[in-house]
Amino acid sequence: MKYIGVLLPTLLLSSTLAQASSEEAWQKSRQIMTQACINASHLSKVKVMGEPIEYDDNTGYSALLLEGRYPQHHMKNRRGRELCLFQRSSGRASVSEADKLRWVK
Repeated sequence: MKYIGVLLPTLLLSSTLAQASSEEAWQKSRQIMTQACINASHLSKVKVMGEPIEYDDNTGYSALLLEGRYPQHHMKNRRGRELCLFQRSSGRASVSEADKLRWVK
């Protein structure tokens, strides 16, 4: 009887803590983030560079580096980069010029 008093709360607690997202949920979340960042971009022919940077849930953001071409005539179709911050809770994306970021290989 003493074991049931210790075992039951332990089993109940561990079942609620170990619920990770499925691979399909991660893929869907990444697709949503990628599309939101592309839609927020000011570049043409935009593509994702590298992998997203996932901040912890306290921050609630993911970052994604985008690359494309400046569509403005005076920019002469020059290549450019933007950093997209994606707020996971709201699904909102915000981009800022990131041409000065150095690409590390």
